[in-house]
Amino acid sequence: MRWLTLYARSRQVPASAAAIALVTAAAWAFDGPDRADTGIAILVLTANAAAASVGLGGRDVTLERTAAIRWAPRRAAHVLLIGALVGAALLAVQAAGAQLAPTEVVIRVAAGLTGLAALGAVLCGAHFAWTLPTGWLAFTLLAPPPGGTAGEVLHWMTFSPATPVSNGTALALLTLGTTLYAAAGPRG
Repeated sequence: MRWLTLYARSRQVPASAAAIALVTAAAWAFDGPDRADTGIAILVLTANAAAASVGLGGRDVTLERTAAIRWAPRRAAHVLLIGALVGAALLAVQAAGAQLAPTEVVIRVAAGLTGLAALGAVLCGAHFAWTLPTGWLAFTLLAPPPGGTAGEVLHWMTFSPATPVSNGTALALLTLGTTLYAAAGPRG
């Protein structure tokens, strides 16, 4: 148990968990009577993924690369736990009464954003892992969606849960991000 405690502290898990709790609690302020606002849910999920992404790297990347333990399973578990926490936090608020988005959308968006955060850690380092989920959200909000399959891929966050291409995009992002992060770790 001591190893897990040290790992959590080195990855800033308490600070990230507090940020996720605060952002998710703020979602109640945006909840209106009989109003489901998927945009607010996506914004909250993006903020939560960004807050959790800072823990995808420790203070000394070189030390992690030379350690005599297998990092790949731990890294993969870390990414999947981030995704679970990001989605579960918003689902808990919704279970308490706020209705922001359907459960399927929350799960899909949490999975895709977590994969983007892991991919951001691989490409940009843990301190800038938040840039990919935040950048994709900005693109989704500011750029008009092209028609057809390209629109469903690029704007996967905003489509209904019945869209297979958007669901596949989120799953592909989660798989790619988790796999690359587990194999390579954060950029140094």
